[in-house]
Order: sequence, then C-alpha cells, then structure tokens
Amino acid sequence: MTETAASHEQISSTLVLPYLNHALRMFAEGYASRADIDAAMRFGCGYPQGPLSTVEELGLESVRDQLAAMYADSGDELHRPAGLLESLVAAGGGTVESQDGAAVSAEPQLRHEIRTVGVVGTGTMASGIVEVFAKSGYDVVFVGRSQEKLDGVLALIAKSLDKAISRGKLDEATKGDVLGRLTGATEREALADVDLVVEAIAEDLAIKTELFGDLDRICKPGTILATTTSSLPISACAAATSRPEWVIGMHFFNPAPVMKLVEVVTTELTDADVDESVRALCAKVGKVAVSCGDRAGFIVNALLFPYLNDAVKMLESGQADMTTIDTAIKEQAGFPMGPFELLDVVGNDVSLAIQKELHAEFKHPGFAPAPMLETVVADGHLGRKTRRGFHDYS
Repeated sequence: MTETAASHEQISSTLVLPYLNHALRMFAEGYASRADIDAAMRFGCGYPQGPLSTVEELGLESVRDQLAAMYADSGDELHRPAGLLESLVAAGGGTVESQDGAAVSAEPQLRHEIRTVGVVGTGTMASGIVEVFAKSGYDVVFVGRSQEKLDGVLALIAKSLDKAISRGKLDEATKGDVLGRLTGATEREALADVDLVVEAIAEDLAIKTELFGDLDRICKPGTILATTTSSLPISACAAATSRPEWVIGMHFFNPAPVMKLVEVVTTELTDADVDESVRALCAKVGKVAVSCGDRAGFIVNALLFPYLNDAVKMLESGQADMTTIDTAIKEQAGFPMGPFELLDVVGNDVSLAIQKELHAEFKHPGFAPAPMLETVVADGHLGRKTRRGFHDYS
C-alpha cells in the first residue's frame, strides 16, 4: 500500500468512524429504526449504504477496536464505542439487529383523504414541493406575498418540466396537465379547503409560529399542517395551534423533485393516523419516508453535520489539506462528495447554524462548531452561492 493510499485510508477512518458511532447510538436510543437510519443516509446524502450496514460490512469488532483506539488517543466521548457496539461484540454478534422489524414492515395507509394540497412559500424548496404534488396528480394551492413571487414559482416549475421534456421523460400534454393543477394566491385564506398544508417559509421560529396560528384560524377541521423545517422544533409550531395532534414535520430535501427522502417528524402530540397518512402520501408521490422524533437535526443532519465539522477540525489541525480530505472520502468511503465540496454546496452559514443547534441540543463539547467554520462565515465565504467558500469558485 502506498503512503498516499494509506493516508487516504486513515483520513477516511478518522472522519467516518465517529459518524458510524453516532448512528449506533441513535439506533440504541430508539430514536429511529435501523431501516430508517440507513435509508435516511442513502436517500438523503446519496451514500452507497447506510451507516449500520457499513458497521456490519467493516465488522463490529473491527469498528469497536478502531473507535477504542481513537478514544484512547483523543479522550473525546464521541469516540468512545457505543454501548450497543460493546454489548454486541461481547455477545459475539455480527449484525446490528433491528428490534422493530414487525413495526416497520407494514405498508402505511392513508387514514385521512388528501385531494388538495396547499404550499406556503415561493422559494426553491416551496416551488419544488409544489411540483412534486402537481406531478403526482394533486391540485395544489400555493401562497406567496406577491403576484411576482407566484409567477416566479410557475417559471421555475415550467423550466423544470421543460428540462424533463428535453430528456424525453415528459411530454407537452403532461406539462399542461401539471400546470393546470396549480392555483397561486396572495392571501392565505385560499387555503381554507385544502386537506394538507406544507409550509416552506423562512427558518425563523417567530415567522413560522405566526403562520401556524393563522393556518389554525383559516384551515378546515381535519387539515394536516406540516412544516418543512430542518432545524426548528415542530412542537413550537404545534403549540401555536388549537390542533397540535394535526401538526407534523415533512422535511423534504433540496431539490425536492429530485431528492427521494422525506423525514416525517412527529411530536409527542401528533396523532398516529396523521403520521401514517403522511408516510403513505410520501410513497404515493414517489418519496421514501423515514420516521423520527422532534429533536435537533432529525436523522440526516444529526449524523451529517458533526462529520462535516470534524473535517473542518482536521483541516485546522494541519493533518491534511482540503483536496486530500475530499479525495480520501470519495475514494475510501464512496461518498458522492468530499466534506468541503458538500459544505460549499449546503452553504457554510447554514452548516454553522445547524452545528450550533446540535451543540445546544446534545451538549457534547465535540459538537462545538470548528473555529475555522465560524471564520469562513464571518468572512462572508459562504460557499458556491457567494462564489467562494472553502474552495474558490470565482
């Protein structure tokens, strides 16, 4: 093995092993099922396989031993092998057994009829969600602050459909049908008769809770109220209504028409039939739904961003340069992008905000944002959107 290959392997192990450890702890806590944790990272990040399957492929004892060596060297509690891993190795087990196979095998059913969908917001995510539902045959009412914003949604969807036509995946008649299912409105009152509302507005809790209070006033009884938030507490949105049992998270991934994953997030008060109906709806519109509870990061961000943060710390320490780290992760772990490439796509400001939320939620010192991440954000190097992030795109 060459020195370069060996260093690539070491870089990959140093960054990937704690991610696997986090996934084992998440499963052991009962936060999400094995199937959902693995599916979340495959469909949300494009990874070749989920973390728990990766642990089994590498070998439970090997992963335990490598983590134990990392922990002995770093003293970081996040490197201490998960209790579940220790117990499985001690018992001679070779697999991470799911305790909930029966619960996750049943196909979810639509317990509430959903014919018309409302979407609040006019940004890229909102436009994508409108397109997803309209292409699946649903009439969609979308609400924005101005006619100009509404026209922008229609333009984005038309452009997306035209691209599909150019690739032979759609015809003009179908495009006309999809656009014919769309109704734009500048007043929220237009949502009075929809069966499901999905909000995709600014990630600001005060703005979201104001909206949910208004939706509670406007929407008919039995309307499911969903938020696409990736970071804010869904319980706070639910508390702004008189119907918390009808409030749920539907965290789509960007771009919504392309990305398969939706994290379906329930609070302690979300009705079981609402949860099941939303999961069934995701399947009807061609998405993979994974279930989890209402806490910072849900599944994907809680596993993804500490790994990205660790990559920044590795760069800070001088262990390797950006190109070497990015290359090592793609070559050794099979991830579609290196961590610095991904940070620049996500936006370093967004990444910093999510890492701060994870640190506040879980209180692990190891989750504290890397100083270099804070510096690039302070310098305005936010990634591809500013043409400079960790990499330079000018």
